[in-house]
Amino acid sequence: MPTNILIVEDEEPLTLLLRYNLESEGYAVDSVARGDEAETRLRESVPDLLILDWMLPGLSGIELCRRLRARPETERMPVLMLTARGEETERVRGLATGADDYVVKPFSVPELVARVRALLRRAKPEHVSTLLRAGDIELDRETKRVHRAGRELHLGPTEFRLLEFLMQSPGRVYSREQLLDGVWGQDVYIDERTVDVHVGRLRKALNRPRQPDPIRTVRGSGYSFNEMFARAH
Repeated sequence: MPTNILIVEDEEPLTLLLRYNLESEGYAVDSVARGDEAETRLRESVPDLLILDWMLPGLSGIELCRRLRARPETERMPVLMLTARGEETERVRGLATGADDYVVKPFSVPELVARVRALLRRAKPEHVSTLLRAGDIELDRETKRVHRAGRELHLGPTEFRLLEFLMQSPGRVYSREQLLDGVWGQDVYIDERTVDVHVGRLRKALNRPRQPDPIRTVRGSGYSFNEMFARAH
């Protein structure tokens, strides 16, 4: 059974962007644009995770979150709140109302997807796949081991996170800035060329002579995990 996520967001372009990226991760995604509609929907069925905008027509995200925490059926449902309010007092208010995590707009989509995965891992560990497979490469998130064609590869922790990040969305091109946000985190200040160094180390660990390189360099844009490689085996 796929993991179900409900998005409650009145900005349609953002909803479409989140839906596309979450569905590409294998989640089943539904969405509504009003807080009162969301409350009705959540009385009918409870998703595995709720992405909830703070400011909504019909009923605010803060009030909806408060009501959900008062109901036994939804009191433990993971809630990720989206908001344009970045002040510490507002973040504290959102978390105090019952949100499990909080993302300030504008945000990096890879970071939001990583936070969704982390919330699900804590709440429903059985819903997060521990194995990623693409072509002849297998990455085990639980044991932190990587194999290619049956041979164990020895990666440093940064190279492991970089490979994991790229394998999650084969074919998607990430800029160096997006990779820094997704792999190193937004609060870490590192030169973008550091990404090139770690991609070079990852390639050296992955590829033996005459083996195809699964990492594609897109000149002027960044890097991606080659979707043709992912389908080749």
